[in-house]
Amino acid sequence: MNFMSLFRLLVLTCLLPLATTPAMAASDNDEEESPAEEARITDYIELEPDFVTNVGAPDQQMKYLKAAVTLRASQTTTRAAVESHMPRLRHELVMLFGEQTDLDLLTSNEGKQALKEAAIQRINAVLEQQQTGEQIDDVVFTTFVVQR
Repeated sequence: MNFMSLFRLLVLTCLLPLATTPAMAASDNDEEESPAEEARITDYIELEPDFVTNVGAPDQQMKYLKAAVTLRASQTTTRAAVESHMPRLRHELVMLFGEQTDLDLLTSNEGKQALKEAAIQRINAVLEQQQTGEQIDDVVFTTFVVQR
């Protein structure tokens, strides 16, 4: 090998990675972005009409809870699953709200947070049981009134 051939080989060896790196980086970025990541959004799903149910111990005077509930999802496909199973989801929330007997706890921030966590678990359990492959991320109470 003469000097010029060696020089060309050295230049090609040094420049070849520089020439292919941007193209390779672009294709790597395309591969890293999966369809699930592309579908990530924030979708608020209102459950209408508002929930109105009796709460408290059965042997006491009737007390009522009115709650407007909105679900937060982060997949574009979750809304269809929620709408498809809306009667069952509403049933689960009516039953959960009706199980509340400690009104002092229910009107505290800690009690509302516990109720919210229980609602998330129940809704996700239904979605899992129905094999939707979907789940909700949060339950938001936009109205929450307890009448004693």
